[in-house]
Amino acid sequence: MKIVIAGAGEVGSHLAKMLSNEDQDIILIDNNQEQLDLIDSKYNLMTWNGSTSSFQTLRDVGITGTDLYIAVTPYETRNLTSCAIAKKLGAKKTVARIDSSEFLRDDNGDIVKSLGIDFLIYPENLAAEEVNRSLLHNWARYWGELHDGKLLLIGVKLHDESPLIDCKIKDLPVTTHDFHVAAIKRKNETIIPRGNDEIKRDDIVYFITTPPFIKTVRDICGKKKRTIRRVLIMGGSRITMRFARLFHDDFHLKIIDIDREHCEAMATALPDCEIVHGDGRDVEVLKENNIYQFDAFMALTDSSETNILSCLTAKEFGVPKTIADVENLQFLSQAENLNIGTVINKKLLASSHIFKILLDTDESSAKCLVLAGAEVAEMQVRPGAKITKAPVKDLRLPEGMTIAAMARDGLCELVGGNTHIRPGDFVVVFCVSGTIHKIEKWFL
Repeated sequence: MKIVIAGAGEVGSHLAKMLSNEDQDIILIDNNQEQLDLIDSKYNLMTWNGSTSSFQTLRDVGITGTDLYIAVTPYETRNLTSCAIAKKLGAKKTVARIDSSEFLRDDNGDIVKSLGIDFLIYPENLAAEEVNRSLLHNWARYWGELHDGKLLLIGVKLHDESPLIDCKIKDLPVTTHDFHVAAIKRKNETIIPRGNDEIKRDDIVYFITTPPFIKTVRDICGKKKRTIRRVLIMGGSRITMRFARLFHDDFHLKIIDIDREHCEAMATALPDCEIVHGDGRDVEVLKENNIYQFDAFMALTDSSETNILSCLTAKEFGVPKTIADVENLQFLSQAENLNIGTVINKKLLASSHIFKILLDTDESSAKCLVLAGAEVAEMQVRPGAKITKAPVKDLRLPEGMTIAAMARDGLCELVGGNTHIRPGDFVVVFCVSGTIHKIEKWFL
């Protein structure tokens, strides 16, 4: 499959990293040779110095017949123009990163399609939806839905309250097969666990389960269900604005921002929200705004350091749920290891969403497991596939891969050692990053 990525910024670079371990023909275009050299030395792909909106550059990289063209420069107009040119020159599918929700409106959909753009990526929208999921399922660090919500992927950070601490996977204190431990994030390491692997304190454990057993997973993790109504947000960023527009009816929102003019603009744009001019980094300002009375605190400024430290401060005030926008990729791992609640990164969300588009284009339905160093995919089993030859326990699956669940005839169930997978089943597979396409041979 031939993929051309236009833009070697953080989104394009991370996407290139995700795809470089796959069996794909990848070309990365940018006019910053220094950035291209850095990527070229690390990853298995081709780089090309040129303008992403140049007819000649796109012809030079052989855009005709390209399976997927992805424009993710920081400039919306350039991305839209680039996709339009690529489509006219013969690219099969195009993806454009945008900065405005206007393009997502239903009444503009046909116009966008007519321009030659098949998919739109609006990172702030993805981040706003991720924030909302984190508030609704506030006891979890990660919440994802697979197979139309019939299967749930839940990541939870475990503390001393959980009976799972120091338990081996084969010795979990359960009598029924209500969930599957699919992955464990331990500091900077991601583990696809086997029976003898132990769960440790402060691990982020990823469970796959079904909706009837959400409470079972929550209880065994030692977590409590909370209803969030009052939310204090520091920073009137684009994520804040998008979240407030989408979900102001669901929460009482108070937004603190240091820029007076921006506060006045927000007061007009967001009449249902309480807007406060002040420095949210100042503890006295937080006290004046009764931070200890809020159910959740979100630090969504443009500074990763500020967001991390502010969430630590909110935790000291006893705020039950905190969310930090950490846009510096080098800070992500450290931030996840701190007690600051949920960490979001719109670049990773955008990359993962594009990766899903790639897999969908490649005739599978998959979702990337964000921030876990692992990938999870739904794959349909073909007739005669290797995965159907024996029960799961006898298949000798490769290290770093586990089968967690499956859907058969519209019904979803967890996979155990005695499960015998059949042709036509949709199987949920977990594997370490960069290996999804390498394990496809088991399903074809």
